[in-house]
Amino acid sequence: MRRFTGGVRGLVVALGISAAVVAGPGTASASVDSVPAPKLSWTGCEDGFQCATASVPLDYDRPAGAKIDLALIKEPATDPAHRIGTLFVNFGGPGASGLQRLRERGKWPWLFSDQLRARFDVVSWDPRGIGNSTAVRCFDTLAEQESFFGAFPELPGDPSGNAAFYAKSKELADRCAAKAGPILEHVSTANTARDLELLRRAVGDPKLTYHGISYGTQLGATYANLFPNRVRAMVFDGTMDFAGNATGHDGSGKSVPLDTRQDVATGISQTFGQFLRLCTEAGPKCAFSSGDPQAKWAALTARAKQAPITVDGETWTYSGIINAAADLSDSRGWPDIASLLQRLYDAPATPALRAASEPYTSNRTEAFNAIQCSDSDVPTDPAIYSRYAESEDQRVPYFGRIAVLDMMSCAFWRAKDTDRYTGPWNRPTSAEILVLNNRYDPSTPLPGARDGAAELARARVFVTEGYGHSSMYVPSTCTEQVKRDYLIAGVFPAAGKTCAIDAGPFAG
Repeated sequence: MRRFTGGVRGLVVALGISAAVVAGPGTASASVDSVPAPKLSWTGCEDGFQCATASVPLDYDRPAGAKIDLALIKEPATDPAHRIGTLFVNFGGPGASGLQRLRERGKWPWLFSDQLRARFDVVSWDPRGIGNSTAVRCFDTLAEQESFFGAFPELPGDPSGNAAFYAKSKELADRCAAKAGPILEHVSTANTARDLELLRRAVGDPKLTYHGISYGTQLGATYANLFPNRVRAMVFDGTMDFAGNATGHDGSGKSVPLDTRQDVATGISQTFGQFLRLCTEAGPKCAFSSGDPQAKWAALTARAKQAPITVDGETWTYSGIINAAADLSDSRGWPDIASLLQRLYDAPATPALRAASEPYTSNRTEAFNAIQCSDSDVPTDPAIYSRYAESEDQRVPYFGRIAVLDMMSCAFWRAKDTDRYTGPWNRPTSAEILVLNNRYDPSTPLPGARDGAAELARARVFVTEGYGHSSMYVPSTCTEQVKRDYLIAGVFPAAGKTCAIDAGPFAG
């Protein structure tokens, strides 16, 4: 999922050939075909999971050269006699650990039902650059990393915070350039797609079965276009606009910030509008419902612009409140947001020093920037970001600015992966792709998901009438069955069908 990084309080701190940026038909797959599949030795790693390590080329232009390790995790099919194959899952980010997320979420019934887990080995992995695989490391020690991110300024809610935020974003880019080493030039999504092709061969599946969530849809679309004849079934869940993410439409990538050109701000704003509406309807089940929540929100933010607000020993600036309110991906957490907003609304105005951000204990932020900055064209002039921050703040009040500045380090990023993939996105695949999206998704808005699906040669969009980011965070037994029927039997839902969510955010 799209992640806002750089000390943002309340948010989740959202293959082949050297000459080709745009891979021609067959060239990338031919290059990977010459690489032997890694040998996987699965061993038990607690709670019924199995783990393995795969060795793959650092640089697919030099496949006999340096190797890197990929850490994998598997939940074996519970009905081996009727096993179909392997379901590869990428949980998004980029930067999130697939090992950790499969452990945490592999048995969530609305994400992977018993019926689905019976028929597939579910496999995830830490992609190159991330976590337990060969990782992007920009700090010498954990203490140094925690100190750096603990001092990272909030994503600025007004121009007064721009200079400090830009400077720290540049410092992160400079640190990674100095310390991360060769991996930094080989972490594009295209190279991860090439890794995935080797992993498919390693497990012995003739074609790929895949579930990609949020950023995982960008990986899926890249794989589908590099290896179009090797697709058995692919679910894209919380879908990105693939061309928009890589280059922007009509060459806008180098002049318009990445999430601005995908209009993430409107997705956040519309979803927050639903938050306020559903809160009002929920009455006492929503802590922020008394009175007029829309008017209370306006009053709260206006007050925070005048001075920080302290509640429960923690100080919240205007920027911090905006960032917390925008953290709408998991609608099960909306009651907590409502409770926070009410406590802030009720709190006396007692300015104090801002609390430090939560410490970072993984390389998620470093990996996010390394992968995203490798994949996407972005403006490199900070003045462009400043101008868009102001115009977007006017166009989408409260949330326009954060979708301009959320990937600021990319403006200063030095390393580039010359094997990144920028299209075409419409190579005919051996199977039609199922695209899932929630009606109100703050990270991958439905219009962008429709754009992404339209870029693909063979894809159908299915809408869940829900609020939040992807089916991972918005439980819907109905949507899981749609996904399951497709993955198991290739069956698509009837035209015009939609699914409801299992419960509203304030159902209690």
